[in-house]
This record gives sequence, structure tokens and C-alpha cells, in this order.
Amino acid sequence: MDTFSENHDIGLASSFSELVETNFHGNMNAVCWKRNLEGDFQEIVSKLTLKENITEVFIDDLLELDLSEKGNAARQAIINDIRLLSDYGAAPSLNLLKSYERDDEFDFISTDVYSYHADRSPIETSTFLCTYYGAASEIVANDQCTQKILIPEIREKLKKLHDGSDEEFENFLKDNFFDLHYAAKENAKPVNLGNGNLWRLAVDHPGQSVLPCIHRAPQENPGEYRLLLIC
Repeated sequence: MDTFSENHDIGLASSFSELVETNFHGNMNAVCWKRNLEGDFQEIVSKLTLKENITEVFIDDLLELDLSEKGNAARQAIINDIRLLSDYGAAPSLNLLKSYERDDEFDFISTDVYSYHADRSPIETSTFLCTYYGAASEIVANDQCTQKILIPEIREKLKKLHDGSDEEFENFLKDNFFDLHYAAKENAKPVNLGNGNLWRLAVDHPGQSVLPCIHRAPQENPGEYRLLLIC
């Protein structure tokens, strides 16, 4: 697995302002604000209550926790990120999660977040994410994967599933998000996003000048929750 410091398709930022102001260009469709955050994020995870497989955590929930000095440092880091992103105009969501819902409707294609996928938006935006604790997400270069709908055997099965005109078929693929999912090639070298780093990933939208960043959620570590900020 590649390290992002050695990957020329990833931009590196040293501040939040540099993270949001760096322009995507060429093959570069991901920017990382690499950080070594102080604090005990495991303590926060251990004191939060998981109500469902994914539980949204709000600033008030964090402020109610009785934490050690290191736990408080972690809490302040998270709150600072939430405020930075909110002031920027994003809508960050802090999630304590056990697992995401699996898509097992079809045995030949998956459209859940554990599958490599790109994000799409009708407006100009980016995906921001930071894993504070637990297994971290990963990205893969666009030339190291294949759009699943272009894989002949998958495409044929999707055509049988649709059973309509070619024009309607293309709309069917988009309407069901099949076109957003990818399969990594045998020689692919995914990049783990690490803990504490704040990432900005390119999204497919009308004004985007680069290909969208392809990413996926990790398989969770056994018996361990993840604490993830995403928007």
C-alpha cells in the first residue's frame, strides 16, 4: 500500500486554508492536511454511546463527556475541525460507527461504501473526511481501477436486469449509482488515509476539471468502533 507522502497524485497542505484553497489539477484529485493530533481519541470513543450501527455525535454530546486531560485535548481537536468546516460552509457530521449497511441485493455488483466509489453532487463541492479513531478509509488512483459498468460480464448482467433501450440503460445505471463504483486492478496500490489527517477529495460535479477521487470505507477492526468526521 502506498504512503501518500510519496504519491504525486496527492496534494499536501499545511493548514486548513491551504487545504481548501489548493486547486485540483491533472491527476491530483485529493489533498491531505497531514497532522499528528494530540489527545486520547480512544477515551472519547469509549465514553460515547452507540445507539445504532451509525450514531451521529454533536458538539453538545462531546461537551457532556467527563474526560481526562488527554481526552479533552482530543475533544478540542474534533470541535475545532467541526467549526472550521462549518465556517467554510460545509456541513460536517461526526459519526461513531460500528459498521455501514451492506449491499447484498446482487451477487455480481455492490454499491455500498465498502466498494470503491466516487461521490457525485449537482453543485460544486468536495468531500472532506477525517478518521480520528479506528480503521481509516483508503483511496486509489483512477488509472488503477476500472468502472464496474465497463466490465463486460457485469455490464451484460446489468443489461439483463434492466431489459430496456440503450438510452434508458445509461439512465438506469446513473439512477441506481452503478456508474459510481469501481474495481481495483491487480496492480493497484491503494493509499490508506491514516488517523488524524483531514482530507479533501474531488467530487463529480458539473464544474469539476478533474476525475473524481475514488475511495472506500475500510473493513472495521474486530470489536472496535470508528470515529469519523465527514461532509
